[in-house]
Amino acid sequence: MKYLESSYYLDYDHPTIQRLILEFKNDSTTQKEKAIGLYTKVRDQWKYDPYHIHLSKENYKASNIATRPTGNCVEKSILLVACFRAMQLPSRIHLGKVKNHLAVERLIEKFGSNELTPHGMVSVYLNGKWLKMSPAFNKTLCQKFNVAPLEFDGENNSFLQQFNEEGSLFMEYLEDYGHFEDVPLEFMKRNIKEHYPHIFDTNESMTEFKL
Repeated sequence: MKYLESSYYLDYDHPTIQRLILEFKNDSTTQKEKAIGLYTKVRDQWKYDPYHIHLSKENYKASNIATRPTGNCVEKSILLVACFRAMQLPSRIHLGKVKNHLAVERLIEKFGSNELTPHGMVSVYLNGKWLKMSPAFNKTLCQKFNVAPLEFDGENNSFLQQFNEEGSLFMEYLEDYGHFEDVPLEFMKRNIKEHYPHIFDTNESMTEFKL
């Protein structure tokens, strides 16, 4: 099945990924429990950082992402897909565009907009259906902004944090770009350049931007 295959980016046979999933490699844990555990681990052990954009191929290898303490939504989604596939859980990357309504000052300063694109999510196939989730926002970050962290129960989608605890609008989905078998790096480059043209210096290659 194509959604179980490894690739240059989803290199789940790498020792770094194998060490990450080791605690879930036992017969007493169900596939549902493994999916929930891996989702929570990736969500919380890598702090969310949207302000560093690296567009080199090497940056999007799951084994490289796993060695860093932070990641943006796409990077954390890639890591989770690699972990899922390593555990024989069919999974794929899902991309879209979102608008953030809280703590937007730095986003607007750096990106010129409170719209984030591409926003990375994950779809996993469990018990005969595809379920979508977003592992981007770690629990400590959610606590800081008074937003309930997204919990995945293995039965339902878990990708939309629409309101904070006070009922204020937090996150809004604007566009759905669909799912991808592998990391669509060229699509991502075009998407970023289209939405944030000002961050690109025309005299340098599209490889890395620290905002």
